[in-house]
Amino acid sequence: MSHINVTINGRQYRMACEAGQENRLLRLAESLEARISSLRGKFGEIGDQRLTVMAALTVADELVDAGHRIRGLEEELSALRDVRVVAADRARATQAAVANALNSASDRIEKMAQALNRPASGGVAIG
Repeated sequence: MSHINVTINGRQYRMACEAGQENRLLRLAESLEARISSLRGKFGEIGDQRLTVMAALTVADELVDAGHRIRGLEEELSALRDVRVVAADRARATQAAVANALNSASDRIEKMAQALNRPASGGVAIG
């Protein structure tokens, strides 16, 4: 377990995190600090606690929106997978139909070739 100091809304906090996560925690704290500064610019000095709560609510709002977008994308992905399965089944059926048609045409051509090469009564075979 590692410990680092972060600054949020002008105050230092000693935070614990897993080893290797120090930079991530610093970036998160910097992001929260930037949100607080932005809110301070919009609303002025309305109180440190209120600014911190407003920043936390904006982060929570974005998180909820992201969750909705993720669920929507997961549903879209599921629908696309279903469409892909149907398309693959249709492609296999089409390939089978084409193969059957080609085999049938090949059989007919072969029978016609045999009929043409068969000697007519009293005639000479061609080929």
